[in-house]
Amino acid sequence: MKEREGSFRAAYDQRIADGSLAPDPAQALAVEALSGVESALAGARPRGLFRQARGVRGAYLWGPVGRGKSVLMDLFFADAPVEAKSRVHFHVFMARIHRLVNEWRSGGATARRARFGRARGDDPIPPLADLIAGESRLLCFDELEVTDIADAMILGRLFEALFARGVTLVATSNRPPDDLYRDGLNRQLFVPFIAMLKERMAVTPVAGTRDYRLDLLRAAGTWFSPIDADNEGRFDALWRDMVGDGPEIGATLEVLGRTQHWPRAAGGSLRAHFASLCVQALGPADYIAIAVRFHTVFIEAVPWLSPQQQDAARRFAMAIDTLYEARSRVVVLAAGEPDTLYPAGEQAFAFQRTASRLAEMRSAEWLAAVR
Repeated sequence: MKEREGSFRAAYDQRIADGSLAPDPAQALAVEALSGVESALAGARPRGLFRQARGVRGAYLWGPVGRGKSVLMDLFFADAPVEAKSRVHFHVFMARIHRLVNEWRSGGATARRARFGRARGDDPIPPLADLIAGESRLLCFDELEVTDIADAMILGRLFEALFARGVTLVATSNRPPDDLYRDGLNRQLFVPFIAMLKERMAVTPVAGTRDYRLDLLRAAGTWFSPIDADNEGRFDALWRDMVGDGPEIGATLEVLGRTQHWPRAAGGSLRAHFASLCVQALGPADYIAIAVRFHTVFIEAVPWLSPQQQDAARRFAMAIDTLYEARSRVVVLAAGEPDTLYPAGEQAFAFQRTASRLAEMRSAEWLAAVR
């Protein structure tokens, strides 16, 4: 394979030169770390018939949202000198891991062999690690976060097995490794995983004062009305700017034994149609799951609501209240201003609080203060 050492830094410098990225000294350490990973990968020996591939030390970029971590990782991933590579949101990766664990534990010999290439054993970690390492020599995770005990208990052994199989990891996170799973149940069992991350990945802060997502939201605004071609175009453009070059991989959330799938999700951003969010029979637990999973929610096609649409109005109010309490950012494409959306009906008086919160969530003060 042709080596492309140095292509990440060249791509970064080109983005600076053409104005698509702004010079930011706070990103310098991250650029250096990713350049080092690229160089090490280019020089690493490939796996041969009689030798195991050797992974290289990866990178862990952490800092507040909007500082460009995902953009840097995407640039690195695009030209990383590895043929077998994957870039995935960490929640999506862990959802797949849990499915594979269940397949191993519940599958018979034939199903196991077809899926994993082997059938014996009670421990699902070795066959899972073999499967993942066979697919990707480089794994890039966006928004690594650990809040679930089921994830916490599996991660240490899984990552240890991946490292042993020569997999290199690059990740972005809003937290430094020492803050992962903070105050979680049985956290002492998770601490060795943190030590392993710090040993196998260059922990690099990206903590400048400039929030690029906030700049975008301030410039474009977060409320687009009425619903016409001009506002639809501006809404679409802001969505594309916010998610960058990353794919809309979608997200599946587990809520009280049910699954909800959101096809238009990328990183920590969700784009949902009003009908999917508020006409479907969703409840408080569903909106809490959305607020936990996404820091920015785009809601499109919010109509004027008639008195007969009181259930949709109630769900919309519930969704906004939940996102408000979670300090999320909300971008809306609506038929009118917040206080005109539901002027009459059983929920109209209570909806006044929702309109007030929507007005507050548009303010520069709110946008600057949220997570």
